Amino acid sequence: MKKGCPYGTHRVISPKGALPQPADVIDNTMEIYDNEVLIDVMTLNIDSASFTEIEKRAGEDIEEIKKTILQIVEKAGKMKNPWTGSGGMLIGTVNEVGPNYVGDLKAGDKVATLVSLSLTPLKIDEILDIRPDIDQVDIKGQAILFQSGLYAKLPDDIPQSLALAALDVAGAPAQTAKFAKVGDTVLVVGGGGKAGMLVTYEAKKRVGVTGKVIVIDGLESAINRAKKLGYADEYVLADATDSMEIYNIVSKLTDGKLADLVINCVNIENTEMSCILSCKQHGVVYLFSMATSFTKAALGAEGVSKDIELIVGNGYCEGHADITLQVLRESEPIRKLFQELYA
Repeated sequence: MKKGCPYGTHRVISPKGALPQPADVIDNTMEIYDNEVLIDVMTLNIDSASFTEIEKRAGEDIEEIKKTILQIVEKAGKMKNPWTGSGGMLIGTVNEVGPNYVGDLKAGDKVATLVSLSLTPLKIDEILDIRPDIDQVDIKGQAILFQSGLYAKLPDDIPQSLALAALDVAGAPAQTAKFAKVGDTVLVVGGGGKAGMLVTYEAKKRVGVTGKVIVIDGLESAINRAKKLGYADEYVLADATDSMEIYNIVSKLTDGKLADLVINCVNIENTEMSCILSCKQHGVVYLFSMATSFTKAALGAEGVSKDIELIVGNGYCEGHADITLQVLRESEPIRKLFQELYA
């Protein structure tokens, strides 16, 4: 059996020297190396920014969406959206474990990968179903988990599809738990979406009764969802691409003090400056959304003289799977809503 690099560089076809995520093409041959895990895939959870872009380009036609996904995987050897650069995650069953793989996985384990599909070798034999409302794609196929790849064994007390939906955005509530402090004012942009609802719950839990959580969303249905859950202090229906409107709203709601922490959970472009303007000097803006541009954010913050900490939306945060699944255990309203929407 061939020896593999822990980071999967042995799978990179082009360009030479790249790691699997930034690579254009990787080897998706499903014969494993000595330190890899072979997974029989059940469902792909395409990240929201990626699925939204594919759906738009396909004219919302299901067959065209299928064709686009198959073409991306056939060309790149992985599900890396060529327009957004993002991927998603998957759930499946462990088929085979390489003899030199270090970990507790064994054949038959049901797992969710916690690394992006944009770096995961993937082969799709057939697309069985697409659920555009929740960005999920059921397939017959296989994938490879590298030695360095994170995963979560699916819990017995949470349905698989529900766990998949939540774990897809696990980095968001976990990073919120890390950055939100007692007494803070937290602004959640896109707070009525999947990541946004989890973030809002975690934010309110962390800031306590002396803190404040503001939810902004551009969709009436989404803001109504957030209101129904009731975990924020303020709910605003507004367009996050209108930077000055958002700034004026947040300034009014905070008596001009602005937010200590701003978390961007949207799936559309050009929302960076709304977040930056709404953040107080020396505050934190966490750009979780893959639709955001760090270049726009960095240069934009400079342009408006904001001395703030800009955090790239790293999907990994230590303990993120446990934190996210715990939200589903703690909050019956969120679990019920997620069950209805995503499972």
